[in-house]
Formats: sequence, structure tokens, C-alpha cells
Amino acid sequence: MKVTITHKEDMKFEAKTQKSSFIIDCPQITPVEYFLAGIITCSASDMILIPKNQNKTVTDLTIDGDALRADNHPKKFNTLHLNYSFNSDADDITATRWVMASLETYCSTINTIRDSVAISYSIMHNGKKIKENEKMISGTGNKIDLGEIESCSS
Repeated sequence: MKVTITHKEDMKFEAKTQKSSFIIDCPQITPVEYFLAGIITCSASDMILIPKNQNKTVTDLTIDGDALRADNHPKKFNTLHLNYSFNSDADDITATRWVMASLETYCSTINTIRDSVAISYSIMHNGKKIKENEKMISGTGNKIDLGEIESCSS
């Protein structure tokens, strides 16, 4: 993957990818907002494709992301909460599995930040809240100290 950024004027930049290009207009939309939008769009695309591969359909998909950042530079994300809201022709367990598959396996942007950001999620499926403020299994935001582990002597 390759992206080239070229300064155009003032605080406008052109981003060229291998497939397309677009203008980044700072401070209209900040690079951090583009970054968060990319993270969320990655998961949103999974939420359409995973069900489609199972001959299911997702409609009315909305994912709200709320990131809290550190006060000091470089102002990294400390936490990220994702609110998934969608309708589908699947049961609640299957809908939850789709979200978990995106978060834990398929979404490369979330999987890139999950070791440094505490990630949680909520799911509203077919108008019913089925998960509320669940923590991502591996998105703890820090390394887990397992302490001393005994092993067999060789």
C-alpha cells in the first residue's frame, strides 16, 4: 500500500492512492478525524461484507465512534468506544458475531491500534440493545502482566 501526500495551498493537501485521490482540507477536517473515520469505515465495510458472505443483509448501518485522547502531545487515543446500530435478517447472536469478527479478526485498522487503545463497543440490533459497553477482548490499551509462569524443566 502506498499513499502520497502533496501540499496544494494553505492547509490543503492531495492524497493519492494507487486507486484514487482526494483532498484533505485542514482544519476543516483534521488528520485525526480522517484517521478515526478510516478506522470506523474499515469496520463498517466488514459489517456489510461478512453478512453478505453468509447470504444475509445488513441495513440502516450506523457506527458512531467516540475517541478520548491524551491531554499531552502526541495526544494519542486512550480509549475508543464504537456504537453499532443496524438491522438485519439474522438473530442477535449472529449479529454479535459479525461485530466481533470485524473487531477481533478482519478490521486491520482496529487491529493496528488495539494494543495501545482501550476499545469498547455497544450494539443496537433490530431496534434492541444487545450489547452495552463491552470491552474488546484484546483491546485493553496496555500489555497484560501475566506474572511468573512456571514451566516444566527440560
